Amino acid sequence: MADAKVIPFDDDRTRGAAVQRPPRRRSAGSRRGGEPAVVREVQPLPSRAVPQDDVPVTREERPPARRQEGGLERRIAGGLAFLRRRLTGDYEVDDFGYDEELTDQVLMSLLRPVYEKYFRVEVKGIENIPSKGGALVVANHSGTLPLDGLMLQVAVHDNHPAGRHLRLLAADLVFMLPVVNELARKAGHTLACAEDAERLLERGEVVGVMPEGFKGIGKPFSERYKLQRFGRGGFVSTALRAGTPIVPCSIVGAEEIYPMIGNAKTLARLLGFPYFPITPTFPWLGPLGMIPMPTKWTIQFGEPIPTDGFPPEAAEDPMLMFNLTDQVREQIQHTLYKLLVQRRSVFF
Repeated sequence: MADAKVIPFDDDRTRGAAVQRPPRRRSAGSRRGGEPAVVREVQPLPSRAVPQDDVPVTREERPPARRQEGGLERRIAGGLAFLRRRLTGDYEVDDFGYDEELTDQVLMSLLRPVYEKYFRVEVKGIENIPSKGGALVVANHSGTLPLDGLMLQVAVHDNHPAGRHLRLLAADLVFMLPVVNELARKAGHTLACAEDAERLLERGEVVGVMPEGFKGIGKPFSERYKLQRFGRGGFVSTALRAGTPIVPCSIVGAEEIYPMIGNAKTLARLLGFPYFPITPTFPWLGPLGMIPMPTKWTIQFGEPIPTDGFPPEAAEDPMLMFNLTDQVREQIQHTLYKLLVQRRSVFF
């Protein structure tokens, strides 16, 4: 709309009329050689043209620059306000240490470029996560380092229409590491135990769990996309007690970021790690070997499995827990195979 007002509407209409008007007949007083009258009417226009650099900018054309300037000013003001709240302690965390403001404005901003530009994550079926109320997202685990959990958190945060947040259940090793412990708590992660998971689900949170644990994330590259055991079905028991749906989730692309071709078990025991990975680049290239491969990811959320129709004592039924655990596992594995068939390349 702003471009239409660079040249006044009246002038544009006059020019259009001059161009579209059919040539008049020569009059008796026309110059010999005959020049149509319409040409004489058009001739003055070039003299009225204003050089491009001198075209006046109307008031309607300035708002875009002003809006950009205003947007920058608002971002700076918001950043200063954020720092002031951090310094004065004027912010809130929940019982688990989750800092929603820090997660939204800082942690997600740091992870988003990796999510969008490096791994180019494609999300499918996000609508299968309910808009409100508790839900348990169960996903496969892989990749040597737990980047899949972080990308899963960004996928829910940035794509769910209701703006939901994913609260991940993490292994105790995460909360034993300095710095990582604090960041995990601030990002909403908590210990992978039934008590914490049940409390979050009863509060209406979306909780994420990866039942394969270290067996999944530390498996060799030759066993990629083959799901490991899902434990004893503790996550199913938690969902049954809370009466929340289980949403199976399949992640393709994480298996290839650190192809694990070996495991230095002796060194892992000395360091207290569940495994010490050997990849084509690590430890041979030192810190450079820790840069993940830029694979193309797909995260698909499957149809939820309801649990609110079972009686309260169902959480203590081992056969029911086994059947539901097997159902979730099979659904994730089947979706993984389907996504792998559809994938054109590891990197595209």
